[in-house]
Amino acid sequence: MTKQNYISHLKRNFLLAYPVMLSQLGHMMVNVADSVMVGQLGAVPLAGASLANVIFHLLLMFGIGVSYAITPLVAAADGEKDTNKSSDLLKHALLINTITGIVLFVIILVGGPILYVLNQPPDVVDMALPYLNIVTLSLIPLMLFQTFRQFAEGLSYTKQAMLIVIGSNLINVGLNYILIYGKLGFEPMGLNGAGWASFISRIILAGWIALYIYHGKNFKPFKLGFAIGNYSKTLIRKLLSLGLPAGFQFVFEVGAFGFAVIMIGWIGTEQLAAHQIAINLAAISYMMASGLSAAATVRVGNQLGKNDVHTLRAAAFTLYAMVIAFMSVCALTFILGRYFFPGLYIDNPEVIEIAASLLVIAGFFQISDGVQVLSLGALRGLEDVKIPSILTFVAYWVLALPTGYLLAFHYDMGAEGVWYGLLIGLTIVAVVMFWRFNSLTKRLMN
Repeated sequence: MTKQNYISHLKRNFLLAYPVMLSQLGHMMVNVADSVMVGQLGAVPLAGASLANVIFHLLLMFGIGVSYAITPLVAAADGEKDTNKSSDLLKHALLINTITGIVLFVIILVGGPILYVLNQPPDVVDMALPYLNIVTLSLIPLMLFQTFRQFAEGLSYTKQAMLIVIGSNLINVGLNYILIYGKLGFEPMGLNGAGWASFISRIILAGWIALYIYHGKNFKPFKLGFAIGNYSKTLIRKLLSLGLPAGFQFVFEVGAFGFAVIMIGWIGTEQLAAHQIAINLAAISYMMASGLSAAATVRVGNQLGKNDVHTLRAAAFTLYAMVIAFMSVCALTFILGRYFFPGLYIDNPEVIEIAASLLVIAGFFQISDGVQVLSLGALRGLEDVKIPSILTFVAYWVLALPTGYLLAFHYDMGAEGVWYGLLIGLTIVAVVMFWRFNSLTKRLMN
């Protein structure tokens, strides 16, 4: 690849990726804003929000995974210049993702009371359940937003969703202030106020992007995507065959990190507090890398549609270079700032010391984390999701978590042992997924 081609790929990849990076951070900031503002009410409401958000985040990531199915298919159709196929994909994805949001809400509505038998403080569960029901209801408009967002990303339009997410977040903060604390004539609603603020802001989010897609001049050829009826069982199966494994990929990964929280909770409060600090920082770099992963899905899917495997590989390997460079900077930042960053969260020398040791491990797994999330995005572009889903499960649940448990409890390494287990899992996923992408695309060239 010539220097000029490399710069061209670098520029296009960056323009695709940076809005997605900021959009992903925007979704995180909704929960951050809720936690910060609810925290002013006391420990029990904050604990209730924390408990509810763990469950909500797991469902959210599954829903996002399902919604990802449309992106590689639209990118490929765009490469083929087939607007009718893209419109059809939008119509069917709207049906599937709306039903997914409703099903996830019903699961929580029916199964939420199980929290009472999970050895959680009753007053915290009493506070968490109504809030959880409200924010899970917001998954329905959020899944509609995701449909339109992933459709636009498949057509290489990423900036508009970023602006809409930022605007919606500002609305969410304002509604939090009004509804949580009871301003402008409203009664104080406490934690439930944060839930309703998220619900209303996500309705605005979905309506905003729907109007943008419907009226936007770049999307005029796709208005048939808003039609209702005449659904194809074949296309529904195609979308589900991509979306469901992608959803379970996220569940396996997010669930593994969630179980790591439980294991560290068995060790002690200080270790758990340190883990929360370190994982919060690591999540920021991960979400940024996921923007590059989304760009990989679009570039790979688009070039696959054009049947240009040489350019496909060039675009993907440029993205690998970008994610390695970005995550290397993050790694260095975590290691050098391992005492500074925890000090921003808490004034407890023991917690800061433990968190500093975990941030060193986080520094070591940054590149692995970046490579694995980019590989999963590139493989989605190839419409390869089933085998990666199985490999993700094996790496985290068969290898990483048992290894972490062994190191933490049999070799008395504490939270560090759990994190070394996660480091092993991430590294295995990174190596295997990169190997799979390289092998599949080499085979396409023959």
